Order: sequence, then C-alpha cells, then structure tokens
Amino acid sequence: MSQVPVLDAATLRRVLDMPGLIAALAEAFAAGAEVPLRHHHPVPVPERRPGMLLLMPAWQPGGLMGVKIVTVFPDNGQDGLASVQGSYLLMSAATGVPLAMMDGRMLTLRRTAAASALAASHLARPDAATLVMVGTGALIPHLIEAHRSIRPITRTLVWGRDPAKAAALAATVGAEVAVDLAAAVAEADIVSAATLSSDPLIQGVWLKPGAHVDLVGGFTPTMREADDEAIRRAAVFVDTRVGAMHEAGDITQPLANGTLAPSAVRAELAELVRGAPGRTAADQITLFKSVGTAIEDLAAAALAHRRHLG
Repeated sequence: MSQVPVLDAATLRRVLDMPGLIAALAEAFAAGAEVPLRHHHPVPVPERRPGMLLLMPAWQPGGLMGVKIVTVFPDNGQDGLASVQGSYLLMSAATGVPLAMMDGRMLTLRRTAAASALAASHLARPDAATLVMVGTGALIPHLIEAHRSIRPITRTLVWGRDPAKAAALAATVGAEVAVDLAAAVAEADIVSAATLSSDPLIQGVWLKPGAHVDLVGGFTPTMREADDEAIRRAAVFVDTRVGAMHEAGDITQPLANGTLAPSAVRAELAELVRGAPGRTAADQITLFKSVGTAIEDLAAAALAHRRHLG
C-alpha cells in the first residue's frame, strides 16, 4: 500500500473538470456496474445530532473496483469541521490490487454535482438562464459550476438560512443573494437544493411552468427539501430507484402518503442516458432526486486515476 498514489483534494479538483466528469458519468451509467446497496450505520454523538457511516462499493467485472467510506456528522460545524468526510480506494476488479487512494470528500462533491448536471442536461429547458441555489454548504459552488457548464445560466441566486453565509458564498461564485426564497424560486428556471433540512424548503406553488427542480441534500427518509405539491406538479426522476425510493424522504414520504405512485417515477439516470424520455414539453415541471450511487464514485475515481497517470 505504501506505493499506492494518493490523490488529494487539490489534485481531484484539478483533474475532475465538469464537462469531462459529466461525460464520464454518462458513459458509466450507460455501461452499468455491480452496485450493492450501500451500508448505512448511524453513529450516536453525545449531546449532538447523530452521525452516519456510509460504505459504498462498486465494480465492473474485469475492470475497476472501488469502495468509499464516508461519514456525515451534521454538527461538525461547531468544531470548524466539514460535515462530510471520506476516503476512496480504487482497485483492480481483476486482481484486487489497490491502484490509488483518493480524498473521498472532494470526489463526492465533484461527482454529486456532475450527476445533477447530467440529469439537468436531459430535464432542464435548453434555454434555462436563472439558477437558484438553496443552501450554503460545501457542495453549493460545485453545483453552480456544474449547472453553468450545461445550461446558459446568466443569473445565479443563493439562499441560505444564514444571510451572512449566503452573502459570503454568493461573492465567491459571482451570484446574488436571494432574500426572499419564494420570490427567487418563482423566477427560477433551475432550483437546486443541497441542505440537511428535515422540513420542506421549496414549495410547489412557487414553481413556474418549465422549471426544473434538483434535490440533492436529503439522504434519509426523514429529510425533505420540497413539499408534496412540488412532487404532485412535477414529472419525477431519480438517480436510482433502489436508492431514492427507499432512502430519500422527498420520494419515500410522498410514496407513503399517496401523493406519488411508484409507477409515476418516470426514469432513473441510467435510463435517461440510454434514451428514455426526459423533458417532453417546454412548460413541464421536472424534478430530479439524487441520493448518490457508488457507480458515480467509480466513474469519477477512474477518470481521476487515468488523468493523474497522464
């Protein structure tokens, strides 16, 4: 293991440009891979919200194999730490030999944003110009970069519970601060949310015809970023049915209360890249819910490793 190269966050940030990464994800989803359901292990934290340990393996027989170990501790900010930490080990799927260790946090940030952009390339209007970002966490700049790379975004607004954080973030990404979330969403061609909220922030009545909603943050059945009316009004798509329909509160709760029927989930990301219909009308509201899948990590790690070797 001592000779295995280590790709740190700065290296991954450099080699995983959005156009190249989005293309790599599209190729990986089209080809498919073995992706066992990821392990979730709650970790109690005294006097704080519990953390979560996630184990995410994937492999392509005879090709590459990898596993990501991720922790999500939502109260890490109290200690000046990022809420998401992680490492990724890339291996040969033919021999099991380790090929590279990578910063799991940066890998996750880049591939998560690229997956949203890949979905939006099928679901957002081609002329989408106004992007509203909900949240102020580490993923937000990557999501903004990703959406800007696939649509002609000319105006970006950032909303957060803490106006000071929203203002600081907006200044770094060339965006405006959204003071009124309802008014901002009403103008948005793309609404992207990456929060840890347990209560819906995006109200369906705010969405204008033709809007695309990108829900990224919630990864447990108790977390919600959009309300039932948003689900009711939208054509719903997911990154994977096995993940989103069992883990994501934005999907599981509407399924449980009858707002959404399982058959109403139009397609998952692999089906979209293989030609399933995405947006079918200019005034259609579309909604994409991602919880993440290890095939995205494997595709991103393979691209990073290939580019690092030159």
